[in-house]
Amino acid sequence: MAHNVNFDLSHPRVEAGLESPADEEGVHDSFSQLIAEESQKEGPSDAIELQYQQRNPEDKDRDNVAYLSPSENRRWRIGSDKTGEEDKGRQTDSLLKDSWSSATLKILSSMPSRTIGRSRGAIISQYYNRTAELRRRTQRRASIKDFSRSARPSIRGYGVEVDTTDSAEKKQERLIQNLQNLSAVDRVRLLKEMPLNLSEKKSLRRLTLQMTKQTRSSSNLRCCSYLKFHIILALRHSWYNCLSFLHSLHLWQMPLKRVSGRFGSGVLSYFLFLKTLLFFNMFLFLVLGSFLVVPQAVYPPEQLENRKSFTGLELFTGGGYFANTLLYYGYYSNHTLHSCSKNNISSPPKPECDSKSLSYNMPLAYFFTIGLSFFVTCIILVYSMSKSFGQSFRIDKSNGMLAMKVFCSWDFKVIKRSSVRLLSENIRTQLKELLGEAHHRHIRSTISDKLVRLVMHGLGWILCIGATAGCVAVIYYFSDYMHKEQLKSSQNDSGDPELLKEASLLALPVLVSFINLMLPILFQFTAWMEKYNSPSLRTFVSLSRNLILKVSVLGVLCFHWLKRVAGSADNNKAFKCWESFVGQELYRFLIIDFIFTLLATLFGELLWRSFSDKVLKRNRRPGFDIAKNVLDLIYGQTLAWLGLLFAPLLPAVQILKLLLLFYIKMSSVMMNCQAPSRAYRVSQMTTIFITLLCFPSFLGASVCVTYTMWRLPSSESCGPFRGNKTMIQAGKQRIVELVKENPNLYFLAEAHTYLVENPLVLFVGATIFLIVIYFQSQVVDGQRKIIALLQEQIENEGEDKKFLITRLQSVHERKRTPARNLTSQVSLWNDRLV
Repeated sequence: MAHNVNFDLSHPRVEAGLESPADEEGVHDSFSQLIAEESQKEGPSDAIELQYQQRNPEDKDRDNVAYLSPSENRRWRIGSDKTGEEDKGRQTDSLLKDSWSSATLKILSSMPSRTIGRSRGAIISQYYNRTAELRRRTQRRASIKDFSRSARPSIRGYGVEVDTTDSAEKKQERLIQNLQNLSAVDRVRLLKEMPLNLSEKKSLRRLTLQMTKQTRSSSNLRCCSYLKFHIILALRHSWYNCLSFLHSLHLWQMPLKRVSGRFGSGVLSYFLFLKTLLFFNMFLFLVLGSFLVVPQAVYPPEQLENRKSFTGLELFTGGGYFANTLLYYGYYSNHTLHSCSKNNISSPPKPECDSKSLSYNMPLAYFFTIGLSFFVTCIILVYSMSKSFGQSFRIDKSNGMLAMKVFCSWDFKVIKRSSVRLLSENIRTQLKELLGEAHHRHIRSTISDKLVRLVMHGLGWILCIGATAGCVAVIYYFSDYMHKEQLKSSQNDSGDPELLKEASLLALPVLVSFINLMLPILFQFTAWMEKYNSPSLRTFVSLSRNLILKVSVLGVLCFHWLKRVAGSADNNKAFKCWESFVGQELYRFLIIDFIFTLLATLFGELLWRSFSDKVLKRNRRPGFDIAKNVLDLIYGQTLAWLGLLFAPLLPAVQILKLLLLFYIKMSSVMMNCQAPSRAYRVSQMTTIFITLLCFPSFLGASVCVTYTMWRLPSSESCGPFRGNKTMIQAGKQRIVELVKENPNLYFLAEAHTYLVENPLVLFVGATIFLIVIYFQSQVVDGQRKIIALLQEQIENEGEDKKFLITRLQSVHERKRTPARNLTSQVSLWNDRLV
């Protein structure tokens, strides 16, 4: 039958190579011979048999085409996707006839596509022939790459030699013998492809294993071979158990299944993206903790006497007691750590430290660890993005996907009641999404509706961009005002309490978080007024508007930190260690953003659900805003990447935030939110999330950190690069000193000169990453074209079948017409004689 199917080019069976439909001359010749033979077998019994079959529609062989009603016969049309097409000509019209000749019915019933699902004996006989052919091939080569991909026989597949003389038991015995002679991998693959039910497959597998064990027990194996065989079996069993255990350790496996079954792929993509960010921060925490935090914690610097006591406000401001800790840049030493230091106190090297003592150059470690973290993160992001491109941007036609979901999506290994319920909910939601996507394709709008919608969209964008520009201007001027107030308070040394000064530092983060909370509500209301037909389009538009807001806010904040704060380091004692101050600012923004997220979850979801249930007496709950929540995650991750240089332990804070956020959001979604009223499938959402994380977020953070290390002056009183004009010069100076101490390390100086100081290397590296992404997209585009050609090829094969069946029917009609004329003439002469 010609219908739309989806191909997966990454499937291992596709790599084996399919037979070309261009080599089907023998097939057409065989059909011509078949037509010629059947046309000679014309007799009166055929018509009588056909009439009898048409008068008995309840016969046991009801699956023949002639027994269908005219409407059912039209639905059965081979190779037709549209019932209203009228340009198929005489070939297609002849297929709509209610009665065919018995010879045509015999040929149709003997076609492999019509017999494969009815007879278990035919299946066993067919796969006996396939196993015999496969065993002959394995004598030449062990691979089964030439094995047919389809589980159903085709005209051009391997020969189906059905032996009707043998009983089903003999066929099954021969099939088991052939399966026994195959390798374990080929045997399992062949059993999976058999179109039998699960119990029959288990029975065949059990009988094959029993015969294999009997053969092995009857053979005289040596003691060593017998012991080796059982050791291999035990190791394999242990390996499978280990893999099963590791699979059960997947993070948040069951909660993600519940969300997917109840809310669909859109909400699921948010939690999967949160999980991805958690792994990124775990990697950063391990790298920075291993090379920076742990060595400095083992050899801490000399403690200051006037260290502040803990008051509790430091949890929100990040200052006070936390100011002089491992959390920030200013705590780390600017010299080499030696194992011979007394009391593990890091200090400049002393004469008693000889060359045999272990040393650790903290400035070099700080410089290269930050660079290595960004470089590896960039590689992971580019790989994830290219892989996501390959998984998302493929042809997913709704008709083929619906057939796959209906017939192939159930997992028969699931036996637990809760797992069965989750799987059924998941499949039901996916079917709703596919049906909604197919329904959306058939929606047609008039020109007037399009014009009205275009005007509404334009007004909505003007309103959203205007509100974003106004809020960004407010943040710019308020940050300038707060900066001037801090300069005045530090110069005049006003008598305000210390706690009040620290609390005033929360004003800017509170304002920014408030704007990030309120403006998405305006965006959501505007999208509701615009009345988008497609829920996925509405999600993408909301995503774009939230992205413009977040990028604008982060741009203003980076200008505030790298221009105003860093520029005031020489003129004011409050910003003498401006790197630590920027790290404290980033900490404050992360904490306040998390607090506002909790408030939005409490008041926006929990209280609204309670008010709707108890006051309004309606089951109307809020929906989950995917765009806002995803951009909040990207915003927080950008702050964490910016803080790698200024606060090395900021990824640990981000890990705690993401863990709490997952459980809070998961509970809120399951208890307070409702599923979308119109289910929709967002097939490319994960790819878009990774792309936004890579280009606006990671690229912006990398540019800011690189600009800081190359251009901005380092603080004179704190940090590993104190006493140097810039951080890059400090790294070069340390490498020169290291080469002088050990001439064998001269290659480090050359590597630093050509790889770090030369901007061409960064340009070439960025170009290579972009080329990789481009080639990956081109490969995916080529695969899409191949899939389209294969689908067109299947449709052409269906047209060939229609043509052959029509020709066969027309031959029988021409043969039957002279016989009818002769019969009518005989009856006429008989009437005249009477």
